[in-house]
Amino acid sequence: MAKEKQPLMEELELGTTKLSEFNVPRDLIMEFNVTKENETGSSHMGRWSEGLRDPSAPNHVTTQIAKVSVMTKPDSRSEPDISGLWPSWVNKEYCCIYRVPNRLRRVNPEAYTPQMLLIGPLHHFKKAQALELSKTDFRYLDYMNMELIKKKYLNAVANLYGDQTVETFREIIQRYEQTIRESYAESTDWIKSQEFVEMILHDSVFILVFFLQTGTQNFNKKGDILFEEPCLTATILEDLILLENQLPYAILEELFEPFLFYIKIEKTFRDIVLGVFRFERKIEKEVKFRHFTDLFRRVRVETLGLKKDHMTSRAAQPKSIKNLHNADELDSAGVGFENVDKENEFSLVINFERRILKMPCFIAEDNTEMVLRNLMALEQCHYPFSAFVCNYIAFLDFLIDTEQNVDLLVKKEVIKNWLGHQRSVAEMVNKLCLGLVDFGSYYYSIAEELNDHYNSRLNRSIATLRRVYFKDLWTGTATITAVFLLVLTLIGTVASVLQAKNDDNKSPPPAPPRGP
Repeated sequence: MAKEKQPLMEELELGTTKLSEFNVPRDLIMEFNVTKENETGSSHMGRWSEGLRDPSAPNHVTTQIAKVSVMTKPDSRSEPDISGLWPSWVNKEYCCIYRVPNRLRRVNPEAYTPQMLLIGPLHHFKKAQALELSKTDFRYLDYMNMELIKKKYLNAVANLYGDQTVETFREIIQRYEQTIRESYAESTDWIKSQEFVEMILHDSVFILVFFLQTGTQNFNKKGDILFEEPCLTATILEDLILLENQLPYAILEELFEPFLFYIKIEKTFRDIVLGVFRFERKIEKEVKFRHFTDLFRRVRVETLGLKKDHMTSRAAQPKSIKNLHNADELDSAGVGFENVDKENEFSLVINFERRILKMPCFIAEDNTEMVLRNLMALEQCHYPFSAFVCNYIAFLDFLIDTEQNVDLLVKKEVIKNWLGHQRSVAEMVNKLCLGLVDFGSYYYSIAEELNDHYNSRLNRSIATLRRVYFKDLWTGTATITAVFLLVLTLIGTVASVLQAKNDDNKSPPPAPPRGP
């Protein structure tokens, strides 16, 4: 029977694991031990396959076929149990969490590496190294602290709602263990069943409680170090966006349902998540997402207003943009720039109408590169033929070559620079596309229109006249005045010539010469 409801952070102190245990090496070694054997179940969940799949992959099999496939999966014991190996069998119905390809990681490894929080199996091996590496890298110290806090959160839930609630969580994870494993594009056979279930249990409960405390008023956050220091909360939210640091969203929703029996809240877990990430009214209710990284991508892609069949159609794949002039060159050809959507900073909509290139505002701030790199990595792995975020950044990369290009776009309100120097924005954008594989751009036709406009001599001549003689009110007024005076002078000159001719015509003919 559940205990009477108490403030969560008061119950944290009742947990069996306390931060004071941090100095007990034996306990920590047991906490961060990584084993290599595996025992898996074979359950599936219908909601896991919702959302857009990789258009390049074959049609998804049904759940029934998937269950049969599990029975015919090659014996995992015949393969070495090593972290990082690809599985010999991949279920594209559920696979959606990937390790970032090295061609992307080598450009900026830190953009894909958790700062504090390790979630899921792809970073699980780091826990075994944390105790030793924490002596030289303080990030591993944070990893250990967060593992202890995960355990305290789980104990707090048990104290608040009873051990049976935690056991219910554990049973749900065991039921869907095989499906969770199949959500990762990397083999998890090196983690045996019991350890895998406990890892998912601790990670899931931490995420649920963290979002409940962040997005609702149902829990008292007083005394929780994560909320006493706002920078820690911000860091955790950033870690939860990383592609390699994900849990399948479906398991979080499954585990949230038992909470509804104990807490009085009208919001769904989806509502809470959207509120915490500030995505309210940015995504329709029927739009599904597979994990938090996918959510950040979906919010952006939905602004394009594309139908699902268009987003998954490989036959209509456009061509790649081979060349596009930068912002200053286009400006010299008379192309104007305008912020098309000041209300939605996540928009990907770009239009070229009446010599005006309308674009969303690109906000360059501290975490912009981290967020975009992980969204682009997801697209490279899961949505290669509908990589709209990659297409948008590549288009922006064509426009920006130098800090002068950034300066122009800042003046046009197409870029907001919160990084300081314009050169920082130019360098960031220019590096974002390094390592990307290009399968065609959604903005190809717009790039062609811009190139055609630039290649027109008439457009460049008109633009030169505007830039030189009508760049501002005073220059334009002076130009018009000069032209007016020139016209008057010309008229006066012509009038004088005509008057002279008329005078010549009216004068009497000369008298004939007299004879001798």
